[in-house]
Amino acid sequence: MKILVTGGAGFIGSAVVRTAVERGFDVVNLDKLTYAANLDNVKDLAPARHAFEQVDICDRAALDEVFRRHQPDTVMHLAAESHVDRSIDGPSDFIETNIVGTYTLLEASRAYLAALDSARAAAFRVHHVSTDEVYGTLGDTGQFTEETAYRPNSPYSASKASSDMLVRAWGETFSLPVVISNCSNNYGPYQFPEKLVPVVILNALAGEPIPVYGKGMNIRDWLYVEDHADALLTILTRGELGETYNVGGNNEVKNIELVRTICAILDEISPRASGRYEDQITHVTDRPGHDFRYAIDATKIKRELGWEPRVTVEQGLRQTVQWYLDNAWWWQAVEARNGIARKRLGLSVPERAK
Repeated sequence: MKILVTGGAGFIGSAVVRTAVERGFDVVNLDKLTYAANLDNVKDLAPARHAFEQVDICDRAALDEVFRRHQPDTVMHLAAESHVDRSIDGPSDFIETNIVGTYTLLEASRAYLAALDSARAAAFRVHHVSTDEVYGTLGDTGQFTEETAYRPNSPYSASKASSDMLVRAWGETFSLPVVISNCSNNYGPYQFPEKLVPVVILNALAGEPIPVYGKGMNIRDWLYVEDHADALLTILTRGELGETYNVGGNNEVKNIELVRTICAILDEISPRASGRYEDQITHVTDRPGHDFRYAIDATKIKRELGWEPRVTVEQGLRQTVQWYLDNAWWWQAVEARNGIARKRLGLSVPERAK
């Protein structure tokens, strides 16, 4: 099977590409190569199974040409702007990529499908990869299910909710064979240093303040990226058309507890000359509209497809910390290349009454 993966040089996308190639799939990796994408993430893959195309998913003519030349059997759509703080400062990129780009890919996929013979058309599908943030926020109890109503609270989550609705509509109206997945917070190797886990690790190692938004009481369900890649390939190959699958890590943790766990791991395997890494924790102004809690009910994917996460948050954090320690060449090159890694964003909105 040949898979067209959009966003395949990004964090989750490159994990999918690496896993797919390891399992014998041929992959066409399509990526615009924006600031968070990195071809070093896939540099060791054999050209015989991995072809890269630098293409903007908003460019319909370029998409059509990729479909024509590579003739993929299926599509996994991960290309997206994904950082909430960045969406607060500049929503337009999120509207363009996540909404217009998804529309453009759906139309290109629909045209490509129409030209396939009956056997290939019957096997074709578009798997759209989304986020649990489309559901909004939870209180102290409850979990998101596939039936939870959408209530996005940030420009990022609103753009992803819009793209989900487009995918659903193209499935219903145009009979495009689609499947959707919504995941919890990902972490692991090759994550661009703007998200919580890599920022904590690298700030700790640099001896700089470790920023924690507000009191750090916000709760997330943490999903190791390689577990997620496994789930996505399971959905792509075995998921039922027209269905949505929630993918979670079964690892709910308060942000402050996650940060302290990372600090404790660093104390053990890369101790400071004096003191503890936890001493660097600094509470900073909270993100505007910061959702309190996300929690995924992943019962459906376990029941119907037999998938469940294998990596606990403790195991995954230890593996992730060790990876960043062992691969300074990767993150040092990232920081040198664009100068925006570990920079705080999302404070352009004035405080409002709660």
